[in-house]
Amino acid sequence: MNWRVPLADLDYGDQEIVAVRKVLESKWLTMGAITKQFEGQFSKFANCKYAIAVSNATQALHLACLAMGIGPGDEVIVPSLSFVATANAVLYCGADVRFADIISLEDLTIDPHSIIDNITPKTKAIIAMHYAGFPCRMPEIMQIAQDNGLAVIEDAAHAPGAKLLDKNLGTWGDVGCFSFFSNKNLSTGEGGMITTNRDDIAEKVKLQRSHGMTSLTYDRHKGHAFSYDVVDLGYNYRIDEIRSALGIEQLKKLPENNAKRRRFTKKYWQGFGSIEIGLPFSNIDHGYPSYHVFPLILPKRTDRYLFMSDLRDAGIQSSIHYRPIHTFSYYVQKYGIMELPNTEQVGQREVTLPLYPTMGEEQVDLVVRKVKELTLYHQKA
Repeated sequence: MNWRVPLADLDYGDQEIVAVRKVLESKWLTMGAITKQFEGQFSKFANCKYAIAVSNATQALHLACLAMGIGPGDEVIVPSLSFVATANAVLYCGADVRFADIISLEDLTIDPHSIIDNITPKTKAIIAMHYAGFPCRMPEIMQIAQDNGLAVIEDAAHAPGAKLLDKNLGTWGDVGCFSFFSNKNLSTGEGGMITTNRDDIAEKVKLQRSHGMTSLTYDRHKGHAFSYDVVDLGYNYRIDEIRSALGIEQLKKLPENNAKRRRFTKKYWQGFGSIEIGLPFSNIDHGYPSYHVFPLILPKRTDRYLFMSDLRDAGIQSSIHYRPIHTFSYYVQKYGIMELPNTEQVGQREVTLPLYPTMGEEQVDLVVRKVKELTLYHQKA
């Protein structure tokens, strides 16, 4: 479909084309010098000691869980309002999840009180997911973790460049995990990054990223090593040079593009201020977000799928972030039916509107006009 306003779009240009061409001309495509450069620049950007690139954020979450020693018999507290990979990564390790509720329909991040309610003798870690790039209550979460001897993993898939108290998201906990999927603020198509300030975590992740081998193919290619040992059970979670090259160029654009997302988000909030519709985070002055997606909460009596269908007919793409993980058939069969009131309200009423740095002001105005029109129409229907 030829959307008048797509949900997301890439800010790609000549810089990305040239960067990829240089990699192709080098004839070295496997993880190597370009990836190391990308990792170094991301580490500096995030102000952390280590940044370790992988093929996607699901792998980042899996490696983060493994590095924290999560395994059979352990439990990890996760938000249900997230992409399913947040919970799946825990299960990959043989551990179990306990789902926490979100704070409210105004703040869609994990509720520290719900975290406390879910702590058991089996709890090993907390995963805090920075929904839409808005910071979780990290000082409270870190205090809970310290009081209970728990690890903290940040799912920062939405949050490159976001900060809280002048500290980058993804560097508050023991380890942070970023996504570079096609719709993300920094996009390489697929790809992810692990951040940490801990030497032991970095060493473990680097080994397990590449089959537990003591030297990489690139090291042997450059003559720095002739053989290798396998010292741990590892995986093939390596990124490639093409995506790392794209990441370097996208990282250069990230601060300005996040600022554009912020401007469009503020414009949305201002435009919707006069109608009966929920605007998460609009009244929360909490950190410096990355404004990854724009969620709104429809009135209870609105038919969400009819509303989204009407937007589609107007050429405006929309989505849902997210159907709660605990309501998926697999998780219901595994853990049974549970109640997370705030999460379920958002899961039933949330709609995600277009937000991307290459939007035009006129496109934002079009979305605002159409949403206001449809909101009034569906309230009367």
